[in-house]
Amino acid sequence: MKAYKKSNIKIFVEKCRDSAILPEYANPGDAGMDVHAAQDTELSPGETKIIPTGLKLAIPDGYEIQVRPRSGISLKTPLRLANSPGTIDSGYRDELGIIMTNTACEGIYLIKKGDRIAQILLAPVYKIECEEVERVEDIGENRGGGFGSSGI
Repeated sequence: MKAYKKSNIKIFVEKCRDSAILPEYANPGDAGMDVHAAQDTELSPGETKIIPTGLKLAIPDGYEIQVRPRSGISLKTPLRLANSPGTIDSGYRDELGIIMTNTACEGIYLIKKGDRIAQILLAPVYKIECEEVERVEDIGENRGGGFGSSGI
């Protein structure tokens, strides 16, 4: 199998809390870097909170950071990312927060300082140029259907 050439993009990271941990890849070849909670946070059933990471990022123009759930959290806990994938725009310079919801019907869930709570991926962003047309049906093919038309 032919190996692909990697190109790394530098992201400047500021720790804005003493408890912050720099993002890291758990394993070679991982697409996402784990991010950690910078403080203990309790989530009651049905509650949604922003979990601070203690990190500020300088993302280059033309890129975004996507925030995605960690599969282990999704499988083994009632915690869910409220907006997944989340987008961190290149112009955002405030603290990275992870919006989490406790979907449990009962019981408080404690996120501990240092817990891996989400993963981040770098993705290129292409600007959209809108061009108004009379009928989009005249462009390309319409496969038809949508909103579950191919089944569950």
